[in-house]
Amino acid sequence: MSTINYSEKIPNNVNLAEDRTLQRALEQWQPNFINWWDEVGPEGSTDFDVYLRTAVSVDPQGWAQFDYVKMRDYRWGIFLNPGSERTIHFGDHKGEKAWTDVPGEYRANLRRIIVTQGDTEPASVEQQRHLGLTAPSMYDLRNLFQINVEEGRHLWAMVYLLQKHFGRDGREEAGALLERQSGDQNNPRILGAFNEKTPDWLAFFMFTYFTDRDGKFQLAALSESAFDPLARTTKFMLTEEAHHMFVGESGVSRVLQRTAQLMNELRTDDPKTIREAGAIDLPTIQRYLNFHYSVTIDLFGADQSSNAATFYSSGLKGRYEEGKRTDDHVLKGQTYKVLEVQNGQLVEKEVPMLNALNEVLRDDFIKDSVAGVARWNKVLEKAGIPTRLTVPHKAFNRQIGALAGIKMSPDGRVVSEAEWAARRDEWLPSAEDFAFVGSLMGRVVEPGRFANWIAPPAMGINRQPIDFEYVRFN
Repeated sequence: MSTINYSEKIPNNVNLAEDRTLQRALEQWQPNFINWWDEVGPEGSTDFDVYLRTAVSVDPQGWAQFDYVKMRDYRWGIFLNPGSERTIHFGDHKGEKAWTDVPGEYRANLRRIIVTQGDTEPASVEQQRHLGLTAPSMYDLRNLFQINVEEGRHLWAMVYLLQKHFGRDGREEAGALLERQSGDQNNPRILGAFNEKTPDWLAFFMFTYFTDRDGKFQLAALSESAFDPLARTTKFMLTEEAHHMFVGESGVSRVLQRTAQLMNELRTDDPKTIREAGAIDLPTIQRYLNFHYSVTIDLFGADQSSNAATFYSSGLKGRYEEGKRTDDHVLKGQTYKVLEVQNGQLVEKEVPMLNALNEVLRDDFIKDSVAGVARWNKVLEKAGIPTRLTVPHKAFNRQIGALAGIKMSPDGRVVSEAEWAARRDEWLPSAEDFAFVGSLMGRVVEPGRFANWIAPPAMGINRQPIDFEYVRFN
């Protein structure tokens, strides 16, 4: 007899109640998931009632409900965007009918794609687990918790695909997703950025702006997939990902707003004076930006990749907004420019586009990121502050691909080891920066109150006032 009421506990549109095999697999996995949540989910939050958005359908008019929920009782739904008679629109299978089952010859690659995406979801919860203890406001605390439960739901979405379509292998992979841990020496998460620490709220806002934006582009590329369940699952995940990026973009905007306000009140741009006034100076914000941006663009992988070519030609993973592109969607014989270093200089090199698809996606991400940084600069401009934030050169601080280990300044000059060593702390956050920002991280959770280093938001959540009781500490 089933131990879970599926429509109640796991809202879904995948006929979960009728699939006994899948029910049994999820019943075995679910207690391990709850144990994982209790052990490495948001610290000290078990008894909190949080004003959360819960996905209940895929209908744009009524897909989410807002109410107080204990996070470990959150309804981790499984949703696929509505299906339609779809044809594959790129790669070698272009024009064929989209697959509802996994083709045998692509089984290993599809599993690898789903596992890699699935691994990022619990990783970010682990990276952020201590942040609730230093929240700058109740509003921000609630936004952190909303992101945490949605990353948990995205994990469920990937586990559903593994358990439903990959048999014993899928069940083993679903178990392993809860065994790896961010930053663990022996069993780390698959991708480097998801093993970095998120030590403070400025890092969290940069992470949700840049690294969740990587999520947007990866999910959008997967939403083109010829494997219909993956395409429909990731399309719905994108609905929730938008909030994560909003938290990052608006969070950094509010930090800048407060810093600019103090710079004007004190009539200074001296970082030391701004720090002494209890705000985060602009050079420190720039260094955090440089770090999170460079770590995130590494997530797209090597600039030339035979795997990326295989995934595309096989129909497993498309490009961002594949349907809006005007080429032949097969790409054989087409080229793309990538960067490499020759004789100490950066040069552009034409390579087959199929092999450069990671770089195509990275360049789409960069364009999107630059637009958001321009919006941050509008905050400074409006305040009459002449300083502008900049996005570093894409070869800066890279650890993956042809640019890995190249010593490069943020403005795109190849520099010597000596200059890099001398100026590293000018370009990337130093131990002193982390210690200073950490010193500002005192917990502020009275409704309507905000830490000194961040401005209040322009509006509350779901039309609630800013001083609404978003979290009830029971």
